[in-house]
Amino acid sequence: MTSSAEGAVEAPSDEVRKLFGLSWAPVEHFAQMLVEEGELRGLIGPRELPRLWTRHIVNSAAVAPFIQDDATVADVGSGAGFPGVVLAIMRPDLNMHLIEPMERRVDWLTDVVEELGIDNVTIVQARADELHGKASYDVVTARAVAALDKLARWTLPLVMPDGRLVALKGQRAGEEVEKAKYVLRKLGARDTRVEEVRPVPGGESTMVVIIDKRR
Repeated sequence: MTSSAEGAVEAPSDEVRKLFGLSWAPVEHFAQMLVEEGELRGLIGPRELPRLWTRHIVNSAAVAPFIQDDATVADVGSGAGFPGVVLAIMRPDLNMHLIEPMERRVDWLTDVVEELGIDNVTIVQARADELHGKASYDVVTARAVAALDKLARWTLPLVMPDGRLVALKGQRAGEEVEKAKYVLRKLGARDTRVEEVRPVPGGESTMVVIIDKRR
């Protein structure tokens, strides 16, 4: 990928356009909103703009293959919209719930959903643990929220029996899984694996932790 003429904002490659396919126009619009307002609204730092596509938007797309058709999905700690907004755009078959406790981020997510006309999204202003016993989902996603042992305590109670947690993690994902194994077992994890995913050929890879819950 190359940077724009101003040197501030990364320009998406042809491979990225192919990745998003029919979803390209709204994904590009979302990126432009982040460029114009993300730093101003405290959603992303100025150093993130040169890698907005590779580090954030393409990275968010890595969870899509691990979610079944027509699932009800909760994205915990949606923040600027990663991966929840990207996933909702890519997968109109999903019933997406964006869970975010901070009001200013909820306001941002509301603006994004309204401006892009995304009709498969529900925004929930709450902490994940406030929803324990009140809501459950086929799949829960999370990115850059917390270490896996802590994240599991917040998210696995929201996963339906036989459902799945899909977490975007860094290169130490395997270490986090090992550290969290007793917590995961206690919370009903049946199977845990780490997948290295490269959404764009020749692009950056990311680690995805998939935790399947017992029936």
